[in-house]
Amino acid sequence: MHALLTHYQSDLSKSGISLLCWTFTEKELIWQCLVCLVEIICLCLPCSGQDFASILQLVHNLIHEEEEEEDQRMQNVGEQGHMALLGHSLAAYISVLDRERLRKLTTRILSDTTMWLCRLFRYENGSAYFHEDDREGLVKVCRLVINARYEEYASEGYAVLSSKQPVIYHSASGRPGLGQHLCSQLGLPLSSLCTVPCNTIFGSQHQMDVALLDKLIKEDIEAGKLPLLLIANAGTPGAGHTDKLGRLKDLCDQYSMWLHVEGVNLATLALAQINSAITAATRSDSMTLTPGPWLGLPAVTAVTLYRHEDPALSLAAGLTPSQLVAKLRALPLWLSLQYLGHNGIVQKIKHATTLVTSDTLSVSPFQQVEDELSSTVVLFKFTQDMSAASSGGSVEGYCAGEKEVLDAFNRWLGEQLVQLVPISGVDLVELEEEGTCVRFSPVLTAAVLGTQQEDIEDLVEKMSELVPVMSSTMCLRQDFKEEARRHSGSLTCIEELKWPGLGAVRYEPLTDGMDESKKKQALKKINIELLKKLQELDTDIIFSTGPEFETEGGCIFVGMVTEDIDVTELVDTIASVGRDIEDNGKLLENMTEVVRKGILEAELQLQKANEEKLIEEGVMRQLPLVGSMLNWFSPVQSSIKGRTFNLAAGSLDSTELTYSTKAQTGKLSLQETPTSLSKRLPGQRLFQRLGASDSFSETSSIEQVEEMSREGCTSQSSSIQPPASPPAPEEDLNLPEGQEAEHSER
Repeated sequence: MHALLTHYQSDLSKSGISLLCWTFTEKELIWQCLVCLVEIICLCLPCSGQDFASILQLVHNLIHEEEEEEDQRMQNVGEQGHMALLGHSLAAYISVLDRERLRKLTTRILSDTTMWLCRLFRYENGSAYFHEDDREGLVKVCRLVINARYEEYASEGYAVLSSKQPVIYHSASGRPGLGQHLCSQLGLPLSSLCTVPCNTIFGSQHQMDVALLDKLIKEDIEAGKLPLLLIANAGTPGAGHTDKLGRLKDLCDQYSMWLHVEGVNLATLALAQINSAITAATRSDSMTLTPGPWLGLPAVTAVTLYRHEDPALSLAAGLTPSQLVAKLRALPLWLSLQYLGHNGIVQKIKHATTLVTSDTLSVSPFQQVEDELSSTVVLFKFTQDMSAASSGGSVEGYCAGEKEVLDAFNRWLGEQLVQLVPISGVDLVELEEEGTCVRFSPVLTAAVLGTQQEDIEDLVEKMSELVPVMSSTMCLRQDFKEEARRHSGSLTCIEELKWPGLGAVRYEPLTDGMDESKKKQALKKINIELLKKLQELDTDIIFSTGPEFETEGGCIFVGMVTEDIDVTELVDTIASVGRDIEDNGKLLENMTEVVRKGILEAELQLQKANEEKLIEEGVMRQLPLVGSMLNWFSPVQSSIKGRTFNLAAGSLDSTELTYSTKAQTGKLSLQETPTSLSKRLPGQRLFQRLGASDSFSETSSIEQVEEMSREGCTSQSSSIQPPASPPAPEEDLNLPEGQEAEHSER
């Protein structure tokens, strides 16, 4: 430490600053800063090396340190996954071989893997480029095309692009941000990117409009631009639809453009029976494959297959690795393909496609969004038409913000399915026309998660259970708003279209005479207390503070409900509980003033009692010695005059009646606060309408009603009959003991 301080002092002296001229406090501050700096360095990297077991234990602790708080599990890696992971370790060991052995080995691995993939996915005479980022292969292909179309690009660089600006075309349903990534990596302006709209009248809503693409290419050629490359989809990222690849290839040949294809449906090229729309992808100039998720292989690179005759241009574009170690990227995939074999690879992809075409999904209670035969993706969506079929509630006036509400409900549906059936691999997707949908893409998830047919049946079953809840909630939303408006004096209905539930309300306390800050504070405080009270109720309804994006504070959000919920009783209860909290709050606010006035009144009463005692006993009895003697000879029979403070009434009362009757009598207790909770039958949940739930059978409900009616008749008849003995007079209830006996004798 001393050496470190001396080093800093010498550096400061060279810069013209002397450490000795500073005050002692400044020296001490510098010393403490240096000590902290050394401690931070020691925490980042130990001064002495650690053994192998300690480092592995540290890694183990870092992996599992959050498992107690959250249920985080690593992917279930099978034997095939271990083979892929082993490839990374072997690649590191192989990289230390001598150059000649390394060259032979990498050439064998690269050529074998390329040949297997080309045969497996029917891409004849192709070359392969292995890359970690699945977008990197397309970037290299674009550089290859630029080098091929601009002959002087290798020597002149980007200056040759000014003569004819290159144009890259991609679909509006393509991968988000892919075109921008290409322009940034290639150094091209965003004007070189042309987004082709999808079909609006004929065909799929997610397929590229070929006629419009032809028109755009002609306009660019007339403007002096060079159509360079077209990115087509064999399975769009959202809906999984395939472009008309055959027509697009003919169009690219007409204008000497490069056709690149990507998408999840390319996995079906390995199957025996292929859709003709997917088969056209084998005619493309390049395509990107992602065998890792298709086959359930962790940490496996993506592959871009391409056809080009000039190896020099491929090397210039970076498609041919110049370093031998870079060729070892194919080693994990080389090992995994050999482990699975051709039949194993085909079986995995076939199993995933079988899950998509399962008859179980065809009877799903949710609407499937615009399916096509070549797609390996299924989309589900909850629609408003299903909510209209419910028997309860009203859907009138529910047109405003319909799309946002449906998106919120579908978002809730996806989150519930992910929690209930996580092995199904469903997720959420946002589409421009359809909005939020639930996506099932087993080609990307089945091999990783191990999804089976039983899981699909479980998924459909959970969907069927969620349909009535979503339908009833959708129908009762308008009723909830109307009931909240009926309590407009105390409740305010919050219009939150992104909330997947019955709705949101806010209790409005009386804040007359308060400034704006105190009003907000009082409103937030009472609604927080109201939320706690509602969450303590015995009901299946979930009350919460709402989503994170909710801007208005002090709101109570009501979740999903079933069709047997009595919305009127629910809103009445919210208003009643809020009113009780407000009244109790006012009582506490006035408590300080009541207690203060009571104390002042008690002090006056005590002073008056002392004066009366002085007059009654005389001055002589107040003297210490004389008073004792007088009290011994002639004791004073003084009455007990106590006082009790009634906190509820805020008044001082005499205890004379308490001591005379030896019982706590007096004023009646405060009347219990009325509540809107109606009397429920045994087993009936709160806010549940009688006869609307499946949990009550007709027989049991009728018997319970009859039993209640019999109890009511019995109590009514007993109240009508005259009493056996007349009740005692009210004034005789609090008589002393002696007078009680006398009264009983009479």
